[in-house]
Amino acid sequence: MIYRISADFVMVLHFCFILFAVFGGLLVLRWCWVMWLHIPALIWGIVVQSWRLICPLTLLENWFRDLGNETGYSGGFIDHYVSMLLYFDKSSWFYLLLALIAISVNLFVYSNIFNLWRMKYRDTI
Repeated sequence: MIYRISADFVMVLHFCFILFAVFGGLLVLRWCWVMWLHIPALIWGIVVQSWRLICPLTLLENWFRDLGNETGYSGGFIDHYVSMLLYFDKSSWFYLLLALIAISVNLFVYSNIFNLWRMKYRDTI
């Protein structure tokens, strides 16, 4: 029972990490220090998604599921959970598209953040 709870906790944590990697730039609008956490998370997410690497959180979740005599899954978190919602064959273009969406969203957010900072500090000089 404890292993299933641990595996489910890691799954929720993994999902939150993905949301943070994609949309965390919005938090930087409110708290500037979040940028130092978000940029490495974004880079990690893009690298894992682009090169189709297995995230350590996926391995940890599967390890807990194995300890609890549950069935783990092969592939990554996106493969297993998100593809169940999408119901189509995924090509390498799909993974590239996901990475480009994350980059685009965050380029837009960070360009606005830097423009706001520039305007703020330009007025103080």
